[in-house]
Amino acid sequence: MRLVAEAFAKVNRSLLVLGRRPDGFHELDTVFQAVGLTDRLAFEESDALSLRVDDPSVPAGPENLVLRAARLLAEEAGVKARAAIGLEKRIPSGGGLGGGSSDAAVTLLGLSALWGLDAPLETLAEIGARLGSDVPFFLFGGSARGTGRGERIAPLPDLPPKGVVLVMPPFPAATPEVFRRLGAPEWDGRRDDAGSGLPDRNDLEPAAEALFPPLRVVREALAGVGAEQARLSGSGSTVFGLFPDLAAAAEAARRLDGLPVGSAIRVVPTWTREECRFRSGPRRSE
Repeated sequence: MRLVAEAFAKVNRSLLVLGRRPDGFHELDTVFQAVGLTDRLAFEESDALSLRVDDPSVPAGPENLVLRAARLLAEEAGVKARAAIGLEKRIPSGGGLGGGSSDAAVTLLGLSALWGLDAPLETLAEIGARLGSDVPFFLFGGSARGTGRGERIAPLPDLPPKGVVLVMPPFPAATPEVFRRLGAPEWDGRRDDAGSGLPDRNDLEPAAEALFPPLRVVREALAGVGAEQARLSGSGSTVFGLFPDLAAAAEAARRLDGLPVGSAIRVVPTWTREECRFRSGPRRSE
């Protein structure tokens, strides 16, 4: 049997860093939004566990989140980790779009189906949280609020269809480096009321732009062509602009200039929760 599925990207419509926790992580309050840029994974029955990646810059060894997800799921389910996995990369690494986390989430879904586990989504989310803070979101998709390290997911009403311009500079942004530059104080246990509305800010933006000044140039360029919202996604390096629809996003992308040399630009739609479930749900392939 061969199953295929798509792993979608995300942007952070807001990201509040509330402070450093005693466990070394940061307490976050963020709003994730799924967008239509995807990796593609294929899962086949095999006598051993293996991973093939079409992008030579992405490691295919035991450190890859896909293999870590496979081994952890097998361990939790009490089965042998046997599968041949193929990964076609389209979401850039180190771009703040959650590609590795999304690949891990889809691996949990795909192997649960391939191995006949039928694991509940809640169980997969618990396993995913042990792999990375963003992983549980990619089991749900659409719009969602993430608290804790970002792993506690509360679905939000789907955003009306929007067009998104993704500007991906030719350099990654290392998340630990950005958090170090931010220098957040210790968290005092307080958080804002969830009903107070969506703050239009990313607390990591000043730190990331101090480390990588071209990011501010990109953000200001997107604002200059009429983005409803122009923000850094996660810790970067991708900067996104939100537009009323795909046509407006495509027109804005054509008018962008002054971007860092080598930047990639993609125009993609926002995805609802139902669209995400359809795309990331494993399906048979001949």
